Amino acid sequence: MNDYLLSFVLGIVEGLTEFLPVSSTAHLRISEALLGIDLSNGYWKMFSIVIQLGAILCLPIYFRRRIIEFLSTFPRGIRGDRTALTHPLTLTLIAFVCTSIPALLLTKVIGKNLENLALMGAFLIIGGIVMWVVDSIYGNRNRSGDVESIRMGQAIWIGLCQTLGPLFPGTSRSMATISAGELAGLSRTTALEFSFLLSIPTMFAATGYEFLKSIKDPEAGIGALHLGSHELVILAIGFVVSFVVAWAVVAWFMNWVRSRGFVPFAVYRIIAGIAVLIWASK
Repeated sequence: MNDYLLSFVLGIVEGLTEFLPVSSTAHLRISEALLGIDLSNGYWKMFSIVIQLGAILCLPIYFRRRIIEFLSTFPRGIRGDRTALTHPLTLTLIAFVCTSIPALLLTKVIGKNLENLALMGAFLIIGGIVMWVVDSIYGNRNRSGDVESIRMGQAIWIGLCQTLGPLFPGTSRSMATISAGELAGLSRTTALEFSFLLSIPTMFAATGYEFLKSIKDPEAGIGALHLGSHELVILAIGFVVSFVVAWAVVAWFMNWVRSRGFVPFAVYRIIAGIAVLIWASK
């Protein structure tokens, strides 16, 4: 496949799956395997980081008004009933810490199974079943409240559950945080919005960590690369495509969840997981 077309396709895959509860890691790894990309190659490691960064950057821009609103009302909150410890910004950071500490402690375990297609297929199915059950039981309940009413315990619980995403490839950070939020008593919309807000520090930290780790690799790492104009254009295409597609997905997903649930994504996960297991067994 032409390099420019390859960059375009992978940018679409990353943008489509980064924030939907279907596991972008699994979809990107599967796409790369299907397209015959050498994942140990330093350039394609960099490419994966760049397109992920493109998708992540859409969040602070898309939610810029919400973030500015949080910053301007700290620490009392929009309704004036929050404290420095219970403000949404603080709770987001607390949830981030609850994710990052276990993730750092389990770094070796997390990186171990990233290329295991059979494991990805299995966790796509397991995550799909969990999401289906949780959303069917809790998603239809009439729940009031919004991100400004999230409690400390709920934020800690969601942060801890988000660790399942990188620990078990195919699980999906988005799926873990959304299902955890619904289990903790949040409405679908609130669980999704908090999932997006939590993704900002989490994904920037994860991407930055992967970037630094790749630089330190003296042989196959990013630091050993000598990029020409051709390679830079490919990176730029993937970055821009990923950003634009992710923006459209976030806008669409927020509107979708207001009137519908997460079950269609659970069904898709199960079907995709079965397909991956069949493929991995051949």
